[in-house]
Amino acid sequence: MAARHGLRVDAVLVQAVIAGALSFAHLHDLAAAAGQDGWKAWAYPVSVDLLLVAAWRRLRSEGPSRLAWCWFLIALFASLGANVATAGFLDLTDPPALLRLGIAGWPALAFLGGTLLAHSAKQPTTEPPAPAPAPDPDIAADREPAPELAPDPEPTPAPAEEPAALPVADPVPAVPAVLVDHARKVAADYRDRTGAPIDTDTLRARLGVPPHLADAIAAQLA
Repeated sequence: MAARHGLRVDAVLVQAVIAGALSFAHLHDLAAAAGQDGWKAWAYPVSVDLLLVAAWRRLRSEGPSRLAWCWFLIALFASLGANVATAGFLDLTDPPALLRLGIAGWPALAFLGGTLLAHSAKQPTTEPPAPAPAPDPDIAADREPAPELAPDPEPTPAPAEEPAALPVADPVPAVPAVLVDHARKVAADYRDRTGAPIDTDTLRARLGVPPHLADAIAAQLA
């Protein structure tokens, strides 16, 4: 499998080299026919191919843009036009004046395109806001709001005709069943995490209830 993959890559590279060499030669022949002799005839295909590569690289790295597409099509038209012109459609021994004009003006056009591609301002990219972190389930369980508590029963006033009543123990507040169930869940969770039964102070802090109500709940959990 690896050998087949290597042969396929080599065939693609060979094909690219052959196509590039033919296009390079056609551009050289067209420039030479238009009166550009010596090193100038060899510089034309280099200029066309470099502009084509620069525009394609701009499209790949920064995404589609009118500027990159414009100069890519101009360089592609110049390369494709040279290939077609050298196939016998034009008399290269006596090229038309329009061809000479295009060959003579190409250096300035290619210089302008390369400068715009290299120094044009990039489009600012807006980054999406980072998602908010998910809440910790342990913290969320600890901060679970306690259910609404029933109001404490009001103490009954002593009769006016009787003398001062002797001090009696505070009545045990009534605890709603839903609060007792919630306290059992909190105590079981605390026992699972710590291995020890929950104490009254911790239970009061977790439930957010007064001390006397926490004592009543702890008595029912015992």
